[in-house]
Amino acid sequence: MRENEEMDAYVRPSVEAPVFYDSDGQVINYGNRWNGPPLEDSYSVDTHPQRFAPLHMVAEALITYLADTYDVEITKGEEPSKDLIYPAPQALRAVRIQPKNPRCATLTFVFTSYPGIFVHAGLLHDFHYPVCGCDACDSTWNLEADELESQVLAVVTGHYRETIERGFRPWVEHAFTYPEGAESGRTRAQDIPAQRLKAATPTLRSLSEGWAPWPRADGNINAEPRSETS
Repeated sequence: MRENEEMDAYVRPSVEAPVFYDSDGQVINYGNRWNGPPLEDSYSVDTHPQRFAPLHMVAEALITYLADTYDVEITKGEEPSKDLIYPAPQALRAVRIQPKNPRCATLTFVFTSYPGIFVHAGLLHDFHYPVCGCDACDSTWNLEADELESQVLAVVTGHYRETIERGFRPWVEHAFTYPEGAESGRTRAQDIPAQRLKAATPTLRSLSEGWAPWPRADGNINAEPRSETS
């Protein structure tokens, strides 16, 4: 099954988005607030974090879809939140979804009271939704949900890679490949706990083509061949 077909199979829940008003009683049009540079006093200010509350519903829908579709084990509670490389502030609960094939990347969803979602993917990477909720960034819950869904389904279909460079001061890198393109990033190995880096190194170096597609509950893989894009 191609990744865009996975997107067709997964259905985002219907969301009644919250509406917020400014001091003049006008609806705040998040995502379109600034015609030019943001106001100077909008940086590091998060007036309405509750605009991201629908991300919890989206994460729940993804978890249900993954649990129903793939051959996985589910762990719930506080313990899975320890999968994160960096602890989540205001963590409420966590759900780990672990494929039974060890060559597939595990996903752990951590729900925060902010409200937001942290996802730990594979062994060495955490992803935050939103990355930043300040007024200047002007992000919206639906844009963050798009990113969350795309990255989760890239992991599931085997379009996610983690690598550790060799050398004295290596970088730890990740890459997602999508039907419409790719994105990647990296962090310094020295910023990751040494024990976790050491434990992950043999596994990641054995996955030269990246993490494998998740096996489905019906016994099929049904994922398109992975791109060599990194």
